Amino acid sequence: MGKRKRNAIVGFPVSNQMVGSYHLDDENWFEGLKELREAREKKQKAFDRSLYAVNKKSKKKKKKKLNKNLSEDASQPENAENVEFEEIVPSNQHDFQTNGVPLVSLKGKKFGAANSLSNSLQSRSNYDYENGIKTVNFDNSNYKQNKSQILSEVKLDRKTILNQRQSLPIYDIKFELLDTLAKSCTNIIMGETGSGKTTQIPQFLHEENYDKEGAICITQPRRVAAITIAKRVAEEMNCKIGTLVGYSVRFEEMCSKNTKIKFVTDGMLLREVLKNPLLLKYKYILLDEAHERTVNTDVLFGILKSIQKKRKLKEKLPLHLIIMSATMDVSNFKTYFNAPALYVEGRQHQINIQHVKINKPITDYMSACLTFMVKVHRVAKEQEDILIFLTGQEEIDFAIKLIENFKKFEEFPSYPILKAFPLYAALPYQKQLQVFAKTPPGERKVIVSTNIAETSVTIPGIKYVIDSGRVKVRTYNSRSGFDELKVCKISQSQSMQRAGRAGRECPGVCYRIYTNQEFVDMPFNTDPEILRTNLCSTVLKLLAMKIKDVINFDFMDKPKVENLQLALDQLKSLKAIEEVNGAPVLTELGRKMSLFPLEPRYAKLLINGPTYSCTEEILTIVAMLSTDSVLVTPTNKREEAEEKRKKFFSVEGDHIILLNIYKGFMECTNKQKWCHRSFVNYRNLCYAENVRQQLKEICVRNNIPLMSCNGKTGLVLRCLISGLFRNVAEKVTDKNYIVLHTREEVKIHPSSSMFRLSEDYVLFTELVKTEKTYMHINSSIRAQWLMEFDSEYFLSKHIKQTKSESKSYIF
Repeated sequence: MGKRKRNAIVGFPVSNQMVGSYHLDDENWFEGLKELREAREKKQKAFDRSLYAVNKKSKKKKKKKLNKNLSEDASQPENAENVEFEEIVPSNQHDFQTNGVPLVSLKGKKFGAANSLSNSLQSRSNYDYENGIKTVNFDNSNYKQNKSQILSEVKLDRKTILNQRQSLPIYDIKFELLDTLAKSCTNIIMGETGSGKTTQIPQFLHEENYDKEGAICITQPRRVAAITIAKRVAEEMNCKIGTLVGYSVRFEEMCSKNTKIKFVTDGMLLREVLKNPLLLKYKYILLDEAHERTVNTDVLFGILKSIQKKRKLKEKLPLHLIIMSATMDVSNFKTYFNAPALYVEGRQHQINIQHVKINKPITDYMSACLTFMVKVHRVAKEQEDILIFLTGQEEIDFAIKLIENFKKFEEFPSYPILKAFPLYAALPYQKQLQVFAKTPPGERKVIVSTNIAETSVTIPGIKYVIDSGRVKVRTYNSRSGFDELKVCKISQSQSMQRAGRAGRECPGVCYRIYTNQEFVDMPFNTDPEILRTNLCSTVLKLLAMKIKDVINFDFMDKPKVENLQLALDQLKSLKAIEEVNGAPVLTELGRKMSLFPLEPRYAKLLINGPTYSCTEEILTIVAMLSTDSVLVTPTNKREEAEEKRKKFFSVEGDHIILLNIYKGFMECTNKQKWCHRSFVNYRNLCYAENVRQQLKEICVRNNIPLMSCNGKTGLVLRCLISGLFRNVAEKVTDKNYIVLHTREEVKIHPSSSMFRLSEDYVLFTELVKTEKTYMHINSSIRAQWLMEFDSEYFLSKHIKQTKSESKSYIF
């Protein structure tokens, strides 16, 4: 892999001394840069002084630091002073290492196992529909006046769509590919970035009547991808979404009896197995994004292999499986499925990859990303968009606000107009459409995204990628018995995927906010999710599918036996299973729990709602817990936000506050205006409203009475105990608690309404680990309620008597 040093990172100086000195290796790298440089340099100092002056007014220390980092006069981000970048020049030819694994090339190129790190750093994204995202048109002037404008989708003419399809590499090998797929019931396809495999293979099968005896199902790990791709394919096939082409994701479905091509999340296909164990409505199932190895995907691997065998034994219609990915451990997949692997060439422009050259790793990665974004913005041409990878919604929303602050400076309009957009899974679909809009002349998009933009979506116009090298990962701690959400470093394959986003339409640049040595030290692939997550939901699904021996289930990568046993123990404590002849069997309660697309403990809350006369309230709380935080607390308006939200406060804790917020949201007339005034998140509340409606429909279908406690919140809290009884902590000192089930020391999270209160017993929703372990979303409960629910369990945990409780409950 060739390396050479580049002066000032392609017109991207980081050192304060480098301002205005743009040393380019290629005079044509930025067309028109010479004409803009002189005018920009004259205004640079004035701009920086304005930015610095505004930053000094900031009350929030972190925000002040970040804004100062965005100024040349301010200090650089932590560990980022005088950063140089090391350029990695990728080869134009693929250099796969075969490791003895034979694969078939459909374009005459050598192809080998992808489990060895390719010397080529060209991206291998999981699907492509080059130019395939629907063009979104909106009036910029109206958008400034009305930010809630709904974007309109522009229908492409048939000739344009046909030209786009024919330009895809996979289109030229349509019949060769179909002939190859027909030779085996299971095939593995590694399709490079830009190949068009996700949108075109389902259409190929339909056009040649391969779906005459059964429909075609395509799975995606994320709902964003399932919906977006389905709409694109429907447009290519000139049909209305929900007719010939449809989709099904959690809490949303657009299908009919005439649907022949159906895009689903992998979790929704698993739910279909519960109703139709042999999935007889499908002839072809395409498992896309196989390399991501989500829990649901791994379970589907084993389930679908089993269905193939059962159909053959019963002489039913054969089930054809196609496993697709752009980056996968081919040898592992070939061994597991005992199937041939095919290679489809893609289309990828060269990407200039830059690593920082510093002595210490950058820890303040968000500040560094924003600093480098500003520097790129100052020199790049208009309509050359930027994609920044951060870790979560809260972090992204904070970054977006900082970027939006640039518009306040009078010097800023001399650059292309900057428009910043967030992208994460919880974002409503209409908001996501803004990301895919074509950037108008004189403007630039900056998209700040989670890892959702690595592979699940293709964003047009991206020329620059700024990679923080971090991702937020949920891992299961078998010692504590709880999931922990941590920010971790990404893998090499994730890093390659992110870099590849810059080369979809033209040559691009990826700035990695980590050193080349850090990249080398990364694992090649992320551990499969099934090896690092709570398996309670997974085991419940398997038992609902009448798979009794879950310990020996055919997983591609088998989880630890102790984690599977812990899941069985949790289900037993929830009374979802019982032992019959030494084997776990679902109880009637467990069967009902499996009908909800929820964690078992939350499903139990809904089922127990009528027992405590509070089904309506529990529906609201579970829906509110299913979305991201609904609270909005601007740094410069913290006191005002807290004052406005006092009307929702309850001494009983956060769960009742969520209930009060939702009630206020549903009672107001102008919801968006009310949310703005109350400092709560409108889009997250809309999502919660949709989730609640879907859960309510499931309750109605399963004859679960819809009852309300009419303000008797004690009943709500007692119902919460029935599903979250393992999430109880007891106070040991003024600010310290101990989790009764695990004896782990914890504290109340500062964002909780109970942070300044001192309650003897706290019911928490989840644990969040940073330097310490915090209880997040908490409520105050009584020892008496715990004893009423399960005295034997809580006696064994040695909870003490509080002064406020009856002496008859001393234990």
